[in-house]
Amino acid sequence: MKASNFYLDRHLAQTTPYNMGIEVAHADGIYIYDVSGKRYTDLISGLGVSALGHNNQMVNEALKAQIDKHLHVMVYGEFIQKPQLELGKLLTSTLPKSLDTCYFVNSGTEANEAALKLAKRVTGRKKIISFVGAYHGSTHGSLSVSSNEQKKYPFRPLLPQVEFIRLNEEEDLQQIDEDCACVILETIQGDAGIRIPTLEFLQALRERCNAMGTMLIFDEIQAGLGRTGTLWAFEYYGIVPDILTLGKALGGGLPIGALVSSKENMAQFTFNPMLGHITTFGGHPLVCSAAHAGLKYLLDKDLVTEVNKKGKLLHDLLIQHSLVREIRYRGLFFAIEMESAELVQKIVDGCLEAGLITFWFLSCPNAFRLAPPLTISEEEIRDSTATILKVFDKAVH
Repeated sequence: MKASNFYLDRHLAQTTPYNMGIEVAHADGIYIYDVSGKRYTDLISGLGVSALGHNNQMVNEALKAQIDKHLHVMVYGEFIQKPQLELGKLLTSTLPKSLDTCYFVNSGTEANEAALKLAKRVTGRKKIISFVGAYHGSTHGSLSVSSNEQKKYPFRPLLPQVEFIRLNEEEDLQQIDEDCACVILETIQGDAGIRIPTLEFLQALRERCNAMGTMLIFDEIQAGLGRTGTLWAFEYYGIVPDILTLGKALGGGLPIGALVSSKENMAQFTFNPMLGHITTFGGHPLVCSAAHAGLKYLLDKDLVTEVNKKGKLLHDLLIQHSLVREIRYRGLFFAIEMESAELVQKIVDGCLEAGLITFWFLSCPNAFRLAPPLTISEEEIRDSTATILKVFDKAVH
């Protein structure tokens, strides 16, 4: 971790007194280049955003075409805009019939904020259930249903009537009752260090929500769009959420979020009160054009079919090293567990020095994350893991 005043000296707020210190010149494919010409292999996809790699030409062409037409023309929902319509049509074509209506917003955390509001509006209830280890964003509502108390306590009071249950503990499902508006869950928990629900638990969760009239929200901001080896992570479980939230990779490199639900549910935002959720820049035509091109590229190139194979290769190349305590993964969504946070720091710093970008988890300090672009080749996986293993070896001695 490098101490730097780079941002502060240029009048920009910073999230930490330490940053990775890379002054970016350009990026292409799985690589980022700094101003000195040093090349870095991006093994985290900008925290899940650049799932198609950097400088995707199909996305770039869509952006250039839309720029010549128009940018922002009106707040979301007032004008009919082709980029929004095309993205909504393509996105819902990949989803179950009950998820047929999209609301485009600015980010994943806004998608979760709006989803919580929608669940309260549809059910008329206030209680919310989330999970130990959850991360859903940093705005007040999203922070309220996130689990890391260290990140929450300076900002209390947060939303009331939020309760937390444990993943894969079916007895905890009894906390879901007739006062509960919704349960919100990352289909695969990311910041907790890639924690994967069992089939039995998620099916029991769906059944309990059905029995109590409680809405089930799946947050696939990190796990969706092919990251876990299916287009949608919930496909592994044979169930469908009432609301799906998306972000990160959806924009093809640009900022966007979305909540998807049924037409009937979404109609609740249009009365009592009207404008139940409003957003100025949501559904921005430039971003929707990029998102449509990116999703079409993902589908046309059939990238998802190779994700599990690539993930297994990455796993198999790293698991044998003595420093690795455990690897939790699905598809190309990885947590590499080490014996201590100090060792994790040493590995992340060592990889950066060697030209590989890895990263931490906020709520799982003994592991580091890998989530490379889905476009990464087997050769690039082998080259990258060879470098990681050298960093491991150096850390041992």
